[in-house]
Amino acid sequence: MSKFENPWKQNPWFESVAVAQERARKRLPKPVYGALVAGSERGQTIAENQSAFAELGLAPHVAGHHAKRSMETSVMGEGISLPVLISPTGVQAVHPDGEVAVARAAAARGTVMGLSNFASKSVEEVVAANPATFFQMYWTGDRDVMIQRMQRAHAAGARGLIATLDWSFSMGRDWGSPEIPEKVDFKTALRFAPQVVTKVRWMQQFAKAGVIPDLTAPNLAPPGGAAPTFFGAYYEWMTTPPPSWEDVAWMRSTWAELSGGRPFMLKGVSRVDDAKRAVDAGVDAISVSNHGGNNLDGTPAAIRMVHPIATAVGSQIDVVMDGGIRRGSDVVKAIALGARAVMIGRAYLWGLAANGQTGVENILDVLRSGIDSALLGLGVAGIDELTPEHLLVPDGFHRALGA
Repeated sequence: MSKFENPWKQNPWFESVAVAQERARKRLPKPVYGALVAGSERGQTIAENQSAFAELGLAPHVAGHHAKRSMETSVMGEGISLPVLISPTGVQAVHPDGEVAVARAAAARGTVMGLSNFASKSVEEVVAANPATFFQMYWTGDRDVMIQRMQRAHAAGARGLIATLDWSFSMGRDWGSPEIPEKVDFKTALRFAPQVVTKVRWMQQFAKAGVIPDLTAPNLAPPGGAAPTFFGAYYEWMTTPPPSWEDVAWMRSTWAELSGGRPFMLKGVSRVDDAKRAVDAGVDAISVSNHGGNNLDGTPAAIRMVHPIATAVGSQIDVVMDGGIRRGSDVVKAIALGARAVMIGRAYLWGLAANGQTGVENILDVLRSGIDSALLGLGVAGIDELTPEHLLVPDGFHRALGA
């Protein structure tokens, strides 16, 4: 006789990003979940990043579909099995394995891992888990410090560098910001106990791994020194004078020189004139992004900005889009408007929080399935055939900032 199974037991698999988010909300302590939701000021941009996709329709065919559809592509010379990359996000301490679990999931699904220099796991560990890793840096510290961090990333085997330079330190969420401790120690544990004690499964996974949530940034540690706390890293970031376009060119050329010509992406572009300046600075790729709504609130949705930018520079460099992707049809819409691929952030973090590495793989599978379904319905054999004509784009949808 087979072992009895509870028919109401929750299936660890989830069918959508929304289901993963809800499971993450139930699993995580309230401050941790709040930190993932984030957003800035009134939350206008974070909301529109998603809602703008709903304004775009699809124009399907009824017959003449292709039995096989291709979604393979490449970004910065790195071949990927679907047009979805892992966007770098800091301190993924929602699961004991953090960024290593995400890197393994990305490798298992044939795509690139983006690793933040604010990550909770070292670049050496992450590259070992997924050699197709792009290391991300902010403009923090002096040039010697930045060179040291580039050298470390290259020595670890990072295949590309991402520079995120669009942060303006917008503060004050209308719904309140979650309290994030500088470090987790006994005193902190006691203070947060009422918010954590009810999240038994979340606590158990850390206890089983024999670790506590790590709020340090090991990739910012000086040679032979200790890793700073997240807030120590944040302070360095805030007190570093902002970069010029000459600094962008320096960052790109310095990375190229010490890495033997490995590619460089500028992340956070929202204007056509900035995209053209990025080309002049020698970048290999840009990410059209508004920092997931965590930056200057009131910036248009990323999907509104991608077509004007891709039209201006897409023949010269790779253009990817980052912001609001929640389903495979969102990916298809972005590519039809000129993006080469998309990057996801919150979507995979919900998967990580809900079910670790398997949860991230689940998210990538959900997106892959949705992409394939959209390609089938649109009657195309692959993502390289997508054009704006496959969409219903309302008048005035695009935002050509700085055109």
